[in-house]
Amino acid sequence: MPESRLTDAKRALLELIKRQGPTDAACIAKKMKLTDVAVRQHLAVLEEKGLVMPTLQPPKGRGRPTNLWRLTQIAIELFPDRHADLTVDLINATRKALGEESLLRVIEVRAQDQIKSYRKLVPTGGSLKKRVEALAKLRSAEGYMAEVIKEKPGTYLLIEHHCPICEAAKTCQGLCAAELDVFKSVLGRGVRIERCEHLLSKGDRCIYRIQDA
Repeated sequence: MPESRLTDAKRALLELIKRQGPTDAACIAKKMKLTDVAVRQHLAVLEEKGLVMPTLQPPKGRGRPTNLWRLTQIAIELFPDRHADLTVDLINATRKALGEESLLRVIEVRAQDQIKSYRKLVPTGGSLKKRVEALAKLRSAEGYMAEVIKEKPGTYLLIEHHCPICEAAKTCQGLCAAELDVFKSVLGRGVRIERCEHLLSKGDRCIYRIQDA
């Protein structure tokens, strides 16, 4: 849910939990100078939107358990994240310090690590469909929002609706070239792969046509 739809009080509440860590409603009320009722109303709305979740904390002595409120991953993603900028800076620094050839070598090493990791979960045998679907599942877990569509018998489209490394790929297109090599290696011999739409070539997404050679 876009942060702009939150009221100032609810944004402030999320920021408080971000700073404090898991926090009970009474502590939130004290810090924000609000009534317990008002805080619980805010928390109920935020929980409904999937932004906070309670965890039952056992009492230290006698008394009742207390709910500690923490941010969900959705809420965490509302806060600024400059990891893309850092990646781009590191690529440029590597290129400046070591040269283009060394940068490509780093990308090659990364690709080999990807191949080893993917091969653990993508079957080496079985139908092409099962292999492509296993690859799509891995890519989705990495944030690519991948799906597989059967184009015709023996031919499948691997569609990636999002690219979590887009800014890095713009800076170093060797990343995209290496990605294609990773797919070819993981899916095995006798498989032809063609990138038929590319996000960096003004496409809306990346699409790979995969077929038995």
